[in-house]
Formats: sequence, structure tokens, C-alpha cells
Amino acid sequence: MAGGRSDGASGAETVLTPHLLRGWPLPAPGGGKEGRGRVIVVGGSRATPGAVKLAGEAALRSGAGKLQIATAETVAPGLAIHIPESKTVGLPEREDGELAAVSAETIVGLAKSCDAVVLGPGIGDKSAATDLLAEVIPRLETTLVLDALGMAYVTENPNGLRHLDGRVVLSPNPKELSRTLGVDEDDVEADTPAHAIELARRAGAVVVSGTATSWIATPDGRLWRDESGSFGLGVSGSGDVKAGIIAGLLARGADPAQAAAWATYSHGRAGERLSARTGPTGFLARELLPEVPGILVELSS
Repeated sequence: MAGGRSDGASGAETVLTPHLLRGWPLPAPGGGKEGRGRVIVVGGSRATPGAVKLAGEAALRSGAGKLQIATAETVAPGLAIHIPESKTVGLPEREDGELAAVSAETIVGLAKSCDAVVLGPGIGDKSAATDLLAEVIPRLETTLVLDALGMAYVTENPNGLRHLDGRVVLSPNPKELSRTLGVDEDDVEADTPAHAIELARRAGAVVVSGTATSWIATPDGRLWRDESGSFGLGVSGSGDVKAGIIAGLLARGADPAQAAAWATYSHGRAGERLSARTGPTGFLARELLPEVPGILVELSS
């Protein structure tokens, strides 16, 4: 299996620990930025450009070699200044500042040269998400991370990811998980792992979901539980950071389950470290980013 072995077993729950992850080592980074893979993050809007910045920087912090960001054309120039490590592309907007569906051709073209694509961070309108992604996802051939309102595409197109042959990670929060499955949020909160497994089976994708406890489920029924983290991770932008870490690890060559497991644990450990310094709340999502490289090194040693 690319990116090492999986320690999960079908029908069994496995707890993520440093020992488990060290026995499931990430692919070694390649020698140079091209060897470390390329990520494109697509999302944002005139009102929410920060989400793609967080996800993009997280991809670089977790080992990706090259980054592209595609976002609303009115905010792209400023974003390019704030993250000079990225190639930033401005996309056409609707009148409300959300990405227009005519952006699809550009996005698909950019994605062809990338090893991982993140879709969804910072898109603020469901119709904008579904209209755009309906034109993009069926044409993708690249490993995909779908986050935030990007999940609306799966709700509208239950079989719309099958052409990617499992090279997909979905990162819904419990509310998004309930909407995607068409069940009550209370039911998801009562048994998140069962619902994560169900979505993984339906969509043919790895699913990461949860709150205080996170769950990673695969289409073949493997399941991991992660207890790392703190209350402070329940802050705006935290999910964007996790999506970016997943993408960075995918670009390095990890398989979807491995990238999801390593990213989820590393994201949680970053929250724990910040909580130890600031208290359980009070830190910002962007403060997670500098913690990630050191955590990955520790887990790899």
C-alpha cells in the first residue's frame, strides 16, 4: 500500500497513537519541491479569503513542495502578497463575491499538474459550491480533499466521486455529515463513527469527522479513533488547517487513509500544545501552523 501499511482492521476500531503512526511511516519527502508534490487550494470569496490562505499554508507546513491558490479575483492580489510562496490565481466572481461556475475551466486546467486538490474552504454559499463543483469534480483526475461547503456536492451527487477510485478525503463536521447523509444531527452526535463509515461506504471515500473525538473511516470499513486535541480547536479556520495538512501529506505520497490519520492526530497535538500555553481557548487557527512541522518530525522519529 502506498505510503506504508494501514493498522486499521475492517469492522474494528483502532486508537491513533504515536506508536501506531511510527509503525505507519509517511513517505520520505522527495529531494526538491517537485519531488514533494504540488497542491492547489480552491475556494474563498470576496468576504472570506482567509480560509484558502490557512489551508494553503498548512499544505506547505506539512511537506508539500509547491502551492497554488485559486480564489476570488478581487482578493487574489492581496492574498498573493500575504503568502508569497504560492502561485495565486484570481477567478471570476458572482455579484455576491462567491466563485462563479465559469471558473471551472481554469480550475480543471490548474489541477492537472497537481498531486492533490482541496475544494471548498471559504465558499460561503451552498448554490455557489454546488454549481461550481458540479462543473469541476467530474473532470478531476487528481486526489481530492473536499471540505466545508464542498460537501454540498456529495449531498447533491451521491455517486459523484466514484470516478476517483477512492482517492478522496471528505472532512465534514457533524452538522455537514448529517446533511450529507440526510439524517438528524442528534443521530450523528449519538453515533458519529457509524455515520462516518456509512458516508465512506456510500461515497467511496475516506471520511474524517468528529468534535472532541475524531473518527477516520474508509470505504472498506476500517475505523480509527483520535482523542488528541483541545476545546480550543473549535475556532474559525481550524478545519481549513486540517484540510490543508491532509492535502500536503497526500502530495508527499501518503494514501488517503494515512494522510487523514496523520493529519488528524497532528492537528490535535498542535491544539494541545497551544492550549498548554494559552489555556483551553484563546489561540487562533493560524497559530496551529508553526506547530505542525515539529509534530510531524517527532512522530516520524
